[in-house]
Amino acid sequence: MIDGGHNGQMAEPLRSALDGIRVDLLDSGRLLRAVAAGRRKGARPDYRRAELRWVDLREGRRLQVVTYDERQAFTSNMAAEMAAAAVDDLLEQPYGNWHVETTGETVQLRVTKKGDAQVHRSRTPDRTDPARPHDRAKERLLDPADPFLRAVGISDDRGRIKPSRRDKYHQVEEFLRALEPVLDTARAAAGGGPLRVVDLGCGNAYLSFAAYRWLTDRHGLDVRLTGVDVKTQARERNAALAESLGWAHAVRFLEGTIADAEVDPPPHVALALHACDTATDDALARAVRWRVPLVLAAPCCHHDVQRQLRAGPTPQPYGPLTRHGILRERFADVLTDAVRASLLRMLGYRVEVVEFVESVHTPRNTLLRAVRTDSPPDPVQLTEYVELVSAWGVRPALHERLADQLDAVIAPGEMPARTP
Repeated sequence: MIDGGHNGQMAEPLRSALDGIRVDLLDSGRLLRAVAAGRRKGARPDYRRAELRWVDLREGRRLQVVTYDERQAFTSNMAAEMAAAAVDDLLEQPYGNWHVETTGETVQLRVTKKGDAQVHRSRTPDRTDPARPHDRAKERLLDPADPFLRAVGISDDRGRIKPSRRDKYHQVEEFLRALEPVLDTARAAAGGGPLRVVDLGCGNAYLSFAAYRWLTDRHGLDVRLTGVDVKTQARERNAALAESLGWAHAVRFLEGTIADAEVDPPPHVALALHACDTATDDALARAVRWRVPLVLAAPCCHHDVQRQLRAGPTPQPYGPLTRHGILRERFADVLTDAVRASLLRMLGYRVEVVEFVESVHTPRNTLLRAVRTDSPPDPVQLTEYVELVSAWGVRPALHERLADQLDAVIAPGEMPARTP
């Protein structure tokens, strides 16, 4: 039965309404953009949101489908012969709303509680077939003309990113972009008080200043930020910059090692951008001991595990992985970050290992993103970890730094001795 709808609109059968917008979605000359979001009563789609548009690639026109879960986006570009199946799959998902823009009209489809569809179509001035470049320019999180970017030497006096600093600017932007999906964890931990952030091994404090600016300006948060570095010169330079920017009341810099710097009370967020070799382990260990709710670390160099691999025998049949220096180096990178993620999971964190910036900008582009959940260790993961490090004869630096906590979940006799 067809009944009255919202704002006087009449409801219609959902199937026929979806068939109507299917025609729009598959019209590569007319579709500008479509968004599926929300959910129907008692159901949940596989992804919280989906966006569709047609783009022109070197291979020809493709339907670009971007789906979003709670943390990241997934992009697929499909030729016309595959597009129909992709569209049909999305139309079968229990989305509660569809918004479709074409060159001639805008269509709004809402699924009612009864499972019918309310559809509103509005004519728009005819828009000619637009240019459809593959890559949209990403919204910049940090204005290149911001005074702090000039202060740290990333932008010039005219507010333009210096050619020699473009990679640094991109790294910092993408690091902050990786922070955004899990920022609510830190907000919840801070409650109604200031959000405490520490940058461990801050160096010239690109990340410290960028994080403070982004969190306060973009998100309106009350932030107290501390940068830690072992160098006197870094502390003095960074403190002077904070003073010149008028941020000294909320941004401070400490001279000392990551392991020993006095940071009190503990932070809600711990950051470490390219802390070299075992300095990343120092940062992760300090964060675990603080029980920091949110940790983001982009490791740099993995000399410690490389040295241990060179010193010990390679388990068979994996000799080809370490026979050549360049392959041993890359394998050490993977092994180091894999065991770091495993150790964090065993100590109560949910961990993602992601690429936070394209390798063209830096080869050190792995990011460990860890959210504290206090979940008990998974026995399967414990076994996997012990068997992995035993097979390769390595004793990870992070395990050394957290041995007292790990002894509570792993029998000390199960671990290999550290290679001298």
